[in-house]
Amino acid sequence: MSTDTKMIIADDHPLFRTALQQTLQAELTLPAPPQLLQADSIDAVHGLLGQHPDTDLVLLDLHMPGAHGFSGLANLRGVFPTIPIAIISASDQPHVVRQAADLGASGFIPKTLAPAALGRAVADLLAGATWFTDALNQASEGIDQATAQFAERLANLTPHQFRVYTMITEGMLNKQIAYDLNISEPTVKAHVTAILRKLGVRDRKQVIIAAGALAVEDAANSL
Repeated sequence: MSTDTKMIIADDHPLFRTALQQTLQAELTLPAPPQLLQADSIDAVHGLLGQHPDTDLVLLDLHMPGAHGFSGLANLRGVFPTIPIAIISASDQPHVVRQAADLGASGFIPKTLAPAALGRAVADLLAGATWFTDALNQASEGIDQATAQFAERLANLTPHQFRVYTMITEGMLNKQIAYDLNISEPTVKAHVTAILRKLGVRDRKQVIIAAGALAVEDAANSL
């Protein structure tokens, strides 16, 4: 771990990002104050990691704009394979924790964790260890083979292709994607063709079905 520790807090709720930043500043004992960057979407995480390839750790929420469930983790692990990513989420059921581990997360931190325990967990992660709750061992099963293979293929998408992929999973048509991204429809069509090839599927419907296996119910919306 370098003396200039750099982390990304990725969550779409600004109050939580601020609270987590304050907790880390209070609970982490490091040679120098950590540099804590904030991202409110998967696109923003991609941008920050591109600018800061020396990032020591990403704390990633599962429910972020630009990704559905574990799709963001799967893609980030492929594009930035050397940077540890830990999930921090309110969706902490045993099978979700197991799936995070299966997909290459370095840890899983429940949002209900006490501040001091959170500080210890992040310190372990920064030291190169993994950190999971006991829920990891309570799960009866994790990611099945087909879903694991799809996640591996997601890792091959470029950040721009992943953005288009997410729009496809939301049911958007090429015309809508072109408008939102301010690109031409032929360019979108070329992206879609490349995405289908990389994911090993025939059409958009298969993309949506496969993506559903990586979805995670938002605990905040299930109450």
